[in-house]
Amino acid sequence: EGLDGLLSDARRNAVVLGPGAGIGAITRSQVELVLNSGRASVLDADALTSFEGEAESLSARVRATGAHEAVITPHDGEFSRLFNQQKDILQLKDRLSRARRAAEFLDLVVVLKGPDTVVASPDGRAVISTNGTPWLATAGSGDVLAGAIGGLLAQGHKAFAAAAAGVWLH
Repeated sequence: EGLDGLLSDARRNAVVLGPGAGIGAITRSQVELVLNSGRASVLDADALTSFEGEAESLSARVRATGAHEAVITPHDGEFSRLFNQQKDILQLKDRLSRARRAAEFLDLVVVLKGPDTVVASPDGRAVISTNGTPWLATAGSGDVLAGAIGGLLAQGHKAFAAAAAGVWLH
């Protein structure tokens, strides 16, 4: 109810959902509400884990709502949980191929976090950041990244550009 109220204000044009949201049906319904709102969005952490093994369900929701300015920001563990039913994605040998295939599958931008963070778009574009440091492997660091991308989306940047710039800034 609170999220629906917040989304009723058109000035709120971007949403970051996931960090600290809790895992389960409530977060899943919040993801659907955000996608249906037409707002630019970043789904991270609990928003992704709430769809464990149900990447196909998330993909269907994205496609049904036309949520084209959407980004997910999983680390390898979240990525594996989300796509554990899509062996064709998980068995790809390199992170670039996995991120590209996941972006195409979900029809949204994927930021596969790690020492060589990959940003992939459904249209096949991709960039790889090699300027991260081990300090970014700290709890909460991904939440900051999600917020940076969300801030760029709120300023009107397209999802792929916001994700790539957010990763570089982070």
